[in-house]
Amino acid sequence: MFVDSHAHLEGERFDADRELVIARAREAGVSAIVAIGNGDGPAQVDCGIRLAEQYEFMYATLGIHPHEARLADEAAYRSMEQLARHPKVIAWGEIGLDYFYDHSPRAVQQAVFRRQMELAAVAKLPIVIHCRPSDGSDNAWEDCFALMEDHWVSTGLGGILHCFTGTWPQAKRALEIGFMISFAGNLTFPKAQQIRDAAVEVPLDRILIETDSPFLAPVPHRGKRNEPAFVKETASKLGELRGLSAEEIGLRTTRNFYNFFKLTETAEGKVSAP
Repeated sequence: MFVDSHAHLEGERFDADRELVIARAREAGVSAIVAIGNGDGPAQVDCGIRLAEQYEFMYATLGIHPHEARLADEAAYRSMEQLARHPKVIAWGEIGLDYFYDHSPRAVQQAVFRRQMELAAVAKLPIVIHCRPSDGSDNAWEDCFALMEDHWVSTGLGGILHCFTGTWPQAKRALEIGFMISFAGNLTFPKAQQIRDAAVEVPLDRILIETDSPFLAPVPHRGKRNEPAFVKETASKLGELRGLSAEEIGLRTTRNFYNFFKLTETAEGKVSAP
């Protein structure tokens, strides 16, 4: 049993076979999927909700990605305030900072990140963090932690560092402020040793797994479109690192997911509020 805690399933890359992709995930033992609500910007933050409404085992987030931070306006914030009340929404994200592509000015990214943390706090939703520094620098990490420590930690709501790419000290710092660490398919990449080093150290009860579909397909699917069924490959690599089977990693990370979000799994493999 596995949970894909982060998947972008709304885009055109899944338009031709989305139902088959989701069916394959279920056949592979995926009991729940979190549909991330970023889309291509503020006008599409309900994309995860629209998907989750169709599947009982699917949940949603919403939020403005740092790439599209330049598009944020008051209308977008008001819309998200309303959408955050939807019963399928369990987190606000992915939000944060991306200094690698710089699709939006850094000052704008920071302002939009702060504003969304304020909205998430009012909605009492944990946050899902995207943090990507520029090459050879920890600048985005430092700014991201500073903003979270100043504007988020006091809420006690915690969150998830999605698709973790940092070092063990960075993971440790996140753990200390109440965050879960989520590992994706890049854990299997040959050059991802620092991610594997962190994965060995993070306590098992603080780990989630994800695909970040359609991106970052794990070995042996690298170069293909990623999909939720492939989350088992990340579990397998994590198990190899920790001396456990993929199934045991699946069970533990599934339990972590339900516990973190205060969800209850039913005998039918569905999930519901307690």
